[in-house]
Amino acid sequence: MESQIYNQTGEAVGKITLPESIFGARWNADLVKQVSDSLLSSIRKPVAHTKNRGDVRGGGMKPWQQKGTGRARHGSSRSPIWRKGGVTHGPRNEKNYERLVSKSMRTKALHTILSQKNREGEVLFIDSLTLSEPKTRVAVKTLGDLSSVKGFERLLTKKSSSVTIALADKNKSTENAFKNMGNVQVVEARNLSPLTLLKYKYLILENPKDAFAKIPGAEKKKRKIASPGASRTKPVKTAKK
Repeated sequence: MESQIYNQTGEAVGKITLPESIFGARWNADLVKQVSDSLLSSIRKPVAHTKNRGDVRGGGMKPWQQKGTGRARHGSSRSPIWRKGGVTHGPRNEKNYERLVSKSMRTKALHTILSQKNREGEVLFIDSLTLSEPKTRVAVKTLGDLSSVKGFERLLTKKSSSVTIALADKNKSTENAFKNMGNVQVVEARNLSPLTLLKYKYLILENPKDAFAKIPGAEKKKRKIASPGASRTKPVKTAKK
């Protein structure tokens, strides 16, 4: 599997072979849905918070005597049935919305989204991204040059597109240049997340040869397989007389 690679000005400079393990995954909507919902739930911050009868101030004294008044008996004016009293079964900020996602599921979902984006022509590979100075105008000019690539004409259109720029290594100057652009996010390739790829339409991958090795799940450890004739039991040492 090959793809065209461009330079910073949008000119084709060659081709690059894409790893099949990252860009050859089949689309799995159920997996992507499950992982994205779990990640969104994990970053959810419980804001809504109500006070129960123990949190509401006041109500320590019995409103009236137990018998003899002809009215219903009450022990506190902070009861949920009283006005300005506590709330029963209301939302509390102690609730934990975190949902665990296994590393293999998250990695598989990431590769699935990357493969689908590449098939739909939403991934742009560039050899390097070096800005002359960390200025927004320089960043805008760079995106304008890259929009000359076929299929990426709307790269600079704020209302209709959004861009993720994945760097092979951390570059503070590049991050500062794009940080004022609301529809552009700059991350390192090792920090790519399924949520980031789903939120932003286009992906610009800088220095792909180095970036491929840093994408989560790119490197797999080879398991050592013992030979059929090898014994799995350790020899027993006999004590010397």
